[in-house]
Amino acid sequence: MARNIEGMIDLSEYHPALPEGLHFTHSGYTATIFFDRPARKNAITASMWAALPQLLAFLDQEPGVRVVVFQGQGSDFSAGADISEFETVRKDADTARTYEAQNVEAFAAVRTFSKPTIAAIQGICFGGAFGIAAACDLRLASDNASFCVPAAKLGLAYPRQAMSDIVEATSPQMARYLTFTGAVIDAEAAFKAGFLLEITRGELLAERVSAICEQMSGNAPLSIMASKRAIRAAITLESTDIDQANRLGDHTFESADYAEGRAAFREKRKPNFNGT
Repeated sequence: MARNIEGMIDLSEYHPALPEGLHFTHSGYTATIFFDRPARKNAITASMWAALPQLLAFLDQEPGVRVVVFQGQGSDFSAGADISEFETVRKDADTARTYEAQNVEAFAAVRTFSKPTIAAIQGICFGGAFGIAAACDLRLASDNASFCVPAAKLGLAYPRQAMSDIVEATSPQMARYLTFTGAVIDAEAAFKAGFLLEITRGELLAERVSAICEQMSGNAPLSIMASKRAIRAAITLESTDIDQANRLGDHTFESADYAEGRAAFREKRKPNFNGT
């Protein structure tokens, strides 16, 4: 993998061809994944769903990335799955199962990503895009953002495995309201439901997200990974999550970053963590 003079990754060297409508950039320790089909309100095609897990697996293993941001190109986050494809890729139970498996895998890839993920939401965030945002660790939105889960208006079911993200990110009651009615809610309602961390004016969203990414990137990566897994374990109470949280927590005390953190505290300087 190519490196620049600062040791960061050169994402132009990511060779598996990404489908049209999906690209990513890299700045500092932050990688930004873009839904880039503005003429279609950044609707996510089947090929984009299929590409996301591989892309995230690559970024998860890359030490030059400490935070991943999801963002839409232009004025919208994403309209969700591209409904114009459904006559082909989701026309009956058999094709729907295949299509849904790709969706579920993409949601899981976001949910289980070991590093912090942020959804930077402007404009519409509907359907599958709402699911991706729900699977992220943090969600910030511009004041013009709107949200909807329109499955009931299309006559289809939202993936069971991904519904847990919506319930966790809002509440069981709000999940019922959104999925039963297909209603569109604004940023203020999403904030009150707990879905959003913050609402900003549109022109300030990128700046605020960048500031949070910088804060995270300056902290110890192993500590953040351990915290993320411990939070997941506290939510799921599953033995595998608990075991992984314990293992990652124990590992921090043997890490070079822990030694660096103590040294920086003694020497009254800013620590320089390298994730080892």
